[in-house]
Formats: sequence, structure tokens, C-alpha cells
Amino acid sequence: MTFTLIDAPQRSPEWYVARLGRLTGSVAADMLRTIKTGEAASRRDLRVRLVLERLTGRSHEGGYVSADMQHGIDHEAAAVACYESIRGCLVGGSGFLQAVDVMAGCSLDGHVNDFEGLIEIKCPKSATHLETLRTRKVPTDYLRQITHNLWVSGAQWADFLSFDPRFPEDKQAVLVRVLRSELDMDAYDAAARAFLKEVDAETAAVSNLKGVA
Repeated sequence: MTFTLIDAPQRSPEWYVARLGRLTGSVAADMLRTIKTGEAASRRDLRVRLVLERLTGRSHEGGYVSADMQHGIDHEAAAVACYESIRGCLVGGSGFLQAVDVMAGCSLDGHVNDFEGLIEIKCPKSATHLETLRTRKVPTDYLRQITHNLWVSGAQWADFLSFDPRFPEDKQAVLVRVLRSELDMDAYDAAARAFLKEVDAETAAVSNLKGVA
């Protein structure tokens, strides 16, 4: 997959515009959500949101930032520095990767060697960090985000870093490498393209609706 790099800071007005109507890594887990019968509410809500963004040209992402989310934002720079120290490399920044052939894209926490690899940083609740410390496994929803980001970027691997400065120093960072070859990228590609076709169809259908004559 090829992409256009939109050089805009995350959460800036230009960044939100670049994302309009596109499937992004942060909602990959919602796109893949299933239930025994029918459609998962989070999947339906995502589809409707993307339709609305395409129709209105306005972002319909929630602007609410919880205390946990703010904690992650506040400590992201320290987490990147921690990663660079562990791996002995420099992390490149990027704005938004806008896929060329599909309405998708992603925002990376960083990339290495011209997108050979990417990093996914989480500064989660301490309970979540503790679970990662115990299992040394990437939580499912984060793994889906990583899969999406690899899909868009074409990177060969992703380093997942769970970082919590509230822990003792030797337990603050958990680093797990995910190889592209370990993931079923074909299945993800099929699921993402099928979902985006649903968004296309619903957008077209709603475009033909009439209000008051």
C-alpha cells in the first residue's frame, strides 16, 4: 500500500481534516468487533461516524479527553526517550499517513529507518501495565491497532511499548516486538476493505435522501 504523508501535528485542525471519513488505527478494534448475532454497536457507530464525516466534511470524533488519556499524552515524550534508550536508535516523527488507494490512514507514535519499523506507545492504567508486565503480550485491542498501522505503512515490524513511570524504575517499561509476518495481514486487508465498502454504500444511499422539498 502507498500513502501520502500529511505533515500535521496530532490533534491539530489539519490532522483532523486529514482523517475525515477514513478508517484509522485507533478504531481498528471497533471495526473488527463482533457479537453472536447482528452487528456490534461500536462497529455500527463507527460506520455511521465515517458516513457523517464524508457527508458533512466535519470531524465527528469525540473531543473528550479523560484523565487516563491525558496521562498518556503527558508522558508520551518520556516514553519515546525510554524506547530510544532501550533500542539505541532515534525515532522519527510523522503526522498522518493517508492511504492512496483506500479511505484509510494512521497516526504513528514513531517510525524507525524510513518506516522499516514503527513504534506503538501506550501509557495505560497501572492495572493494564501490570497485566502486560506479567504476560509480555500485547493486549488484543492494541494488537489490532498495530495490525492496521502495519497495513497502511508497509512496515515490517512494530515495537509495542507499555510505559508507566509510577512503577519502580526496573518495571516502568515493557517492550514487545510484533513482526508483520506473524500477523494475518490478508485477513485484515479483506476485513478493512469490506467495511469501507459498507461505508461507501451507506454514504451513497444517504446522499440520495431528500429533506423537506
